Amino acid sequence: MKIIRSMVALFATSILSLGARADFHEHIGLQTWSLKDIAKAKGFPAVLDQIKAFGIVEIEGSLVTADMTPAQVRAAITERGLKMPSAHVGYEDLVKNLPGMVEAAKELGVKYAICPWIPHDKDFDRALMEQAVKDFNRAGAAFRAAGIKFGYHPHGYESLPGSKPGETLLDDLIQGCNPEDVCFEMDVFWTVHGGWDPVKMLEKYSGRWMGLHVKDIRKGAPTGFHTGGAPVTDNVAVGAGAIDWKTVLRTAEKVGAEYYIIEDETAAPLDNIPVSLAYLKALKL
Repeated sequence: MKIIRSMVALFATSILSLGARADFHEHIGLQTWSLKDIAKAKGFPAVLDQIKAFGIVEIEGSLVTADMTPAQVRAAITERGLKMPSAHVGYEDLVKNLPGMVEAAKELGVKYAICPWIPHDKDFDRALMEQAVKDFNRAGAAFRAAGIKFGYHPHGYESLPGSKPGETLLDDLIQGCNPEDVCFEMDVFWTVHGGWDPVKMLEKYSGRWMGLHVKDIRKGAPTGFHTGGAPVTDNVAVGAGAIDWKTVLRTAEKVGAEYYIIEDETAAPLDNIPVSLAYLKALKL
């Protein structure tokens, strides 16, 4: 009888686990950096108005917004019926003002605070990676104490050789960060540009990815670089490029990714964001 009860309990747990897996359609958002030109010309509230006009509800912003306090940002988001589950935070701010960044994240009500860039003048190297691991573990513990998950957004410059054959500095960084304190946000464009296979990276570090930056790369664009930079013309609307989105998104769901954030760095974001959004909404895995 005990064996039967155990089997029933295991079956129920499995069903609940399957049911809890996030469908990417439920969390398609937009990184506000996509509309940086609007922000510069008209301010952040105008960015929010444009996002609402797109029909998007979830956004990823920043812990620091020009000319607005976190409380003002949160009020503006709420007023428009939008949500901000994640926000980016600068590396320098983490190092110089970690308590202030934690407080800003609390005021904004975000679930995730993500660092998108590790400053470096030349090639990203082992010393920078090791220092980042220390800073990220420290930041992650502070954010976790406030009920917020800290993470890092790789940019492809971490693709130089790592400490193990066949691995890179990104592998060393991920493996050096405490899984309880540091998660990761995969930018699919930069993953491919850096020479990685996004599906293999998702699977290799299953459970570590909080979500994706959904961004496509031009068919035929050269890859395998550790520059962290690319011509704007290598960015195309989602579904128009080289990435196998069905396989990537299916894998992301499987390994526990929760948020799927469009980041448009094309020359015409106002034209391409609706195209990307329509493609993703219609995509069946």
